[in-house]
Amino acid sequence: MAQVARKQSMLLQFIVTFFVFLSCLNNGNAGITSTFIRSEWPATDIPLENEAFRVPNGHNAPQQVHITQGDYDGRAVIISWVTPDEPGSNKVQYGKSEKNYEFTAEGTMNNYTFYKYQSGYIHHCLVGDLEYNTKYYYKIGSGDSAREFWFKTPPQIDPDAAYKFGIIGDLGQTYNSLSTLEHYMQSGGQTVLFVGDLSYADRHQYNEIGLRWDTWGRLVERSTAYQPWIWSTGNHEIDYMPDLGEVTPFKNYLHRYATPHLASKSSSPLWYAIRRASAHIIVLNSYSSFVKYTPQWSWLRDELKQVDREKTPWLIVLMHIPIYNSNNAHYMEGESMRAVFESWFVQYKVDVIFAGHVHAYERSYRISNIRYNITSGDRYPVPDKSAPVYVTVGDGGNQEGLAGRFIDPQPEYSAFREASYGHSTLEIKNRTHAFYHWNRNDDGKKMATDAFVLHNQYW
Repeated sequence: MAQVARKQSMLLQFIVTFFVFLSCLNNGNAGITSTFIRSEWPATDIPLENEAFRVPNGHNAPQQVHITQGDYDGRAVIISWVTPDEPGSNKVQYGKSEKNYEFTAEGTMNNYTFYKYQSGYIHHCLVGDLEYNTKYYYKIGSGDSAREFWFKTPPQIDPDAAYKFGIIGDLGQTYNSLSTLEHYMQSGGQTVLFVGDLSYADRHQYNEIGLRWDTWGRLVERSTAYQPWIWSTGNHEIDYMPDLGEVTPFKNYLHRYATPHLASKSSSPLWYAIRRASAHIIVLNSYSSFVKYTPQWSWLRDELKQVDREKTPWLIVLMHIPIYNSNNAHYMEGESMRAVFESWFVQYKVDVIFAGHVHAYERSYRISNIRYNITSGDRYPVPDKSAPVYVTVGDGGNQEGLAGRFIDPQPEYSAFREASYGHSTLEIKNRTHAFYHWNRNDDGKKMATDAFVLHNQYW
């Protein structure tokens, strides 16, 4: 046994050394702007009748199934689904062995209209008191229309709990979107951190807006029904359309996608926090007020004080608009949030901040601009070991296409950038190291293109 343990230790040391080498290699080539050009599929939405949007068999069968974390510490899930024709059953049956459903939970149901579109019946069911690190099977619907799925709970909160997150943003519903989704599903990721812009239904008109929320839910169900997606919102969720008589922001999103915001004492489903394995994850909303004394500002101030790096050493923040971005698209849009929150991110030593919005990939070095003062001349970002790494992954594959025009010359804070489609993974190994990959959709093949070792800021 001792010999096996020594071999495992040597293997881990080799892996860490290899990734450190990759990290140094990337740093040695500071300011890489990749020239790769993606060309396989156009940026157009998949036709409505395509098999990717297949409606499940059976009358009123549950569809658009998705789960997210349901509490603060990972012992609950919220299971959501839509029944298209009538309310149907509101129950979730679940258990720890296939076809053996020992427990039952009762959910809630709602529906809504958007312009003249009438939604199906949307169900949300909180399933709690789950055991850590356990596979659960669940069943929704009834009779011949019932459907069965499964999910696995995370390990118990622990500073050395290993866990693998996927990071996806700006996904949409094109063939490129489908490619990104299928590549992610091969990655071994256990939970998706989603950085906003889900369906891009707002790019359509009239009743097709609601229909395209439905098709997106069916497209991603192949992943969302089996593992939690941690949701954050982008500009394409706002759906503010006065010309259609729709003036309630985030209406489609808020009816369809539940979040555990009350568990972190948030006053809004649009910003909240969870703990999962060894990570404390904070979700912010770029399109709600965040200046001093607003609800989001006050909540974040209090939440950061509660982060216990002894228990959850990895501190991760999700937002939609990137704070640092060297692409012509959406350039400097994140400056207002940077001015308000960056000093907190440095003070609390956030490890990494993931954003979307810009339809390209970019990774920064650890830098900050907290000394910004136009009078004294301190107005440029500088290296800062206490600052987060900023990663933009708005490259999921939506119909607006890629943002291919980067600012030249490349800023010194920008480590790697490329206008391609893809997804990222963050594989936490222990309290000190995590392996990060950005995986390009290389014309139908997954290609690990950017990789580095993320060193924990606290330990």
